[in-house]
Amino acid sequence: MLLSLVYINCDYLQAQTTIPRFEEGERVVFVGNSITHGGHYHSFIWLYYMTRFPDKPITIMNAGIGGESAWDMKDRLDYDVFNRKPTYVTLTFGMNDTGYDIYMKDDAKELSEQRIAKSLESYREIEERLLAKNKIKKVLIGGSPYDETSRFNNFILHNKNNAILKIIDAQRTSAKKNGWGFVDFNQPMREISRKEQEADSTFTFCRIDRIHPDNDGQMVMAYLFLKAQGLAGDEVSSVSIDAYHSSVITHKNCKISKLKKSGADLTFDYLAYALPYPLDSISRSGWGNKRSQRDAMQLVPFMEEFNQERFQVTNLEKGMYRLTIDNQFIDNLSSEKLANGVNLADYPNTPQYQQAAKIMYLNEERFEVEKRFREYLWTEYSFLKKEGLLFADDQKAIDKLKEYLPKDGFLRMSYDWYIKAMNPEIREVWSNYMKNLVETIYKINKPVTHKVRLTRVE
Repeated sequence: MLLSLVYINCDYLQAQTTIPRFEEGERVVFVGNSITHGGHYHSFIWLYYMTRFPDKPITIMNAGIGGESAWDMKDRLDYDVFNRKPTYVTLTFGMNDTGYDIYMKDDAKELSEQRIAKSLESYREIEERLLAKNKIKKVLIGGSPYDETSRFNNFILHNKNNAILKIIDAQRTSAKKNGWGFVDFNQPMREISRKEQEADSTFTFCRIDRIHPDNDGQMVMAYLFLKAQGLAGDEVSSVSIDAYHSSVITHKNCKISKLKKSGADLTFDYLAYALPYPLDSISRSGWGNKRSQRDAMQLVPFMEEFNQERFQVTNLEKGMYRLTIDNQFIDNLSSEKLANGVNLADYPNTPQYQQAAKIMYLNEERFEVEKRFREYLWTEYSFLKKEGLLFADDQKAIDKLKEYLPKDGFLRMSYDWYIKAMNPEIREVWSNYMKNLVETIYKINKPVTHKVRLTRVE
């Protein structure tokens, strides 16, 4: 495992170009296919900004639609992207563009090349549209891999990911030519998978179908994006205290006050300027619902690079100490461990982590409501557009969808959301609810002062 992390961290990620960070007030649209439509990576990224930069609100918007290729995305740029007034757009495509059943045919190579050419021809139209929007920051994302190496089943579309890599090469070239950002999810995720598969041949990010990463994979994607933004190494906070001299040696991104030593005990007030990043241990709303966001911590050094709330106390009398924050018991720690320093972000029971967890749950609620809009738009663009009924939202549209229902399981899962969302009053209620959720998040995400106490227990 350690070798995997070192390889991914040092050999490949350092070679990735840096992409722009999100600035205060940024409006970011993530354009993609089902991996974006139903995926958490953009929500996990926003959660980082919500907790790390509590006074710099941004907006992140999901513009993924399941099943789409570049030739579909170009037709909804105005309605689903530009009309939302973005200041920053990310674009990923390639999984659907490269096809599926063609890899079981004798002329798979030729058919694959045809689909790649069609995809890149459509992308050139998208590229021209993006170039015309010179005030928008652009980032191309090399999409997550089709997993051809896991042995969790025997159904594999051989050489599909090679086709995806050809599209990614074109994306990388386009980004460099245009001065846009580029981040690759594909190669790092393949390298992690291969390292994990050395110990467990059935390991995969995409257990349901080799295509859609579950929440551990989505968190790895968020990690890769934040890494490309140059945010690794930015601590939540850091404080080092000399207990013997009752003095603060160093502090970063926090304020320490009222430091007092009484015998072997130590108390002080602690105000961090950020919250620790909360990690969901429940495998919710993912592809397969088997793996959680927290499971990704075994695969990438997110805690080490992005979630350090360092707490160090040196020159304590030797012994064990009871750490409390706001009279809440956190842990019993040895003087040696405190001298080496601990990461408070590892403790879900701290008051600051509990505050961050509220943000996480509110953001998850926002994600779920936003996904209703994506189900509605998926129905519009996947079925009604080709029938000349795009946004008709009337009985004729309902009747047409009913013709598809018996033969399309995906539509059966989304149909109820369409029936609701076709009513503008319901969409308005949902929009207002999401707005209220975000306003609440940015109201309660401000760190507060905590009373920290170390009490010698032996």
